[in-house]
Order: sequence, then C-alpha cells, then structure tokens
Amino acid sequence: MSEGTHPRADELDDLTALQLIEVMHTEDLAAVEAMRPGLRHLATAIEQIAERLRSGGRLRYFGAGTSGLIARLDAAECSATFGVAADLVQAIAVDDAGQEDDRELGRDAARRAGLTPRDVAVGVSASGRTPFVLGALEAAANSGALRVAITCRRGSAAASAADLAIEIDTGAEVIAGSTRLKAGTVQKLVLNMLSTAVFTRLGHTHRGRMVGVKADNAKLKDRATRVVAEIAGASPDEARHTLEAAEGDARVAIVMLSRHLDVAQARQQLEAAGGDLRRVPAEVRRQ
Repeated sequence: MSEGTHPRADELDDLTALQLIEVMHTEDLAAVEAMRPGLRHLATAIEQIAERLRSGGRLRYFGAGTSGLIARLDAAECSATFGVAADLVQAIAVDDAGQEDDRELGRDAARRAGLTPRDVAVGVSASGRTPFVLGALEAAANSGALRVAITCRRGSAAASAADLAIEIDTGAEVIAGSTRLKAGTVQKLVLNMLSTAVFTRLGHTHRGRMVGVKADNAKLKDRATRVVAEIAGASPDEARHTLEAAEGDARVAIVMLSRHLDVAQARQQLEAAGGDLRRVPAEVRRQ
C-alpha cells in the first residue's frame, strides 16, 4: 500500500544520490513485475472494451490527482496515435484536493458524460477509495456502461463498484503516500496496454505500425510514408504520392497500392472491412 512506510525509510536521508535511485529502481522493477498476476484480468477488460467500442461505444476515464493526470495523458494520445475521433476516448478528471473528496461531483461528472450501455467507464485510483472515482462508477452503473477499476490496492471499494478490476499491489512507496512514483508508473503502464491493445484489436494498428496516424505535420507525414511503403511494398516516392492522393489516410493508401485501386474504390473496401486492413479481401501486399 502506498501509504505504508518503506522498509528503508529511516536510512534514505543518509544515502548518496546513486544509492537512493538504486533503491527506487529496484522498487520500480518490483512494481512492474507485480503487474503480471493482473494481466489476465486486463486482457478480459480489453476484449470487452473493444467489443463495446466496435458497436459504437465510447471510452471514458475518471480520475483525480495524479491518477487523473495519467488518465488525461493516455486519452490525449489516442487520437494522434490511432487516428480515432477526439471524442472517442476522453478523461474526466479533477485536480483540486477538495474535488477529489467529492463523491457527488463524481456522480455528476459521469451523468454529464452521457454514458450509455455501449460505453465504458474506467475508474483510475491508486488507493481504490477516491470518492470522486467511486461516485463516477456508481453513476456509470445506473447507465448500464461497463465499469472497469484500475487500482494499486487489492480488495478496494473501487474494485467492488466495478464489473472488472485490475488490481496491482505496488507496495509501499519510497516516499510514503507519493503515488506519482510506483503507483503512477504502474497506472501509466496499465493504460498504455489497455488503449494500445484495444485499438490494435479494432484495426487501428497493423503489423505493429501506426496505420491510423494522422499525418498533420512533417514528422507524421514521414512516418505515414514509411508505414505505407513498408506494408504495401512500395517505394518511398510512390508511397508519398499515394498518401497525398488518399488525403493523408495511410490505410487507404495501403489498399490503393496493394490492390491497384483508386481512392474511391480503396475507401469502399476499407469501409466494408470496418477500417481493419486484416479484413480487406485478399492479402494486403504488393501484387
């Protein structure tokens, strides 16, 4: 538990900088390994979340303090990384300590999110007892949304309020109660896995590449060009020109090149496959 005192707490002030960060590094490694027992539960959540989003649902994170900031970070990256609509994944979080303790505020936040039975509400709380998060999960239950809890404490109230719980026991922090340390690291890793696996399942990546990336700047245009060239087996110049014709949509460009189709035909095939290159008829490769 993060509020507990670390076994070496009394000697920390006397350690050298190297000795101190070696202690922290050892604790970080232990926290990452503590995730292993929870991977099966996380995988179950991923499959159910992907199914909800495939049917038109949305993903909403609820958190407070450090947990809320971590949730915001993951939500903010989803659109740029996977090319999904900005409103598909959103984090609803509070920073003020008083708001963190406001259960009714959490309920209101979930109600205002307009959750439906197709949606997913993920409560992120290191302690598993944050009132704002508990209130959000309670309101989510009334909406019929799938409720998932991510905590760093077993047997928490948040886990009891959720349909699925990913509980990672990270143990005492080097600085007691500082959940930005091991607990924060683990929550970030769990959300990394959750969003990446969900959108991989939904076809927003392909063969380990960001085929959904939005080519909005020079760096991303170069990345998209490489992705198209690698998957379609085309030259960089051919990939670049086709990507321009596809208005920056890497998946459309890949289908155009691999199937020798024009933009309209490629879009039609991709739409029929639900945007998933794996489901486009015939292997996606240079012919």
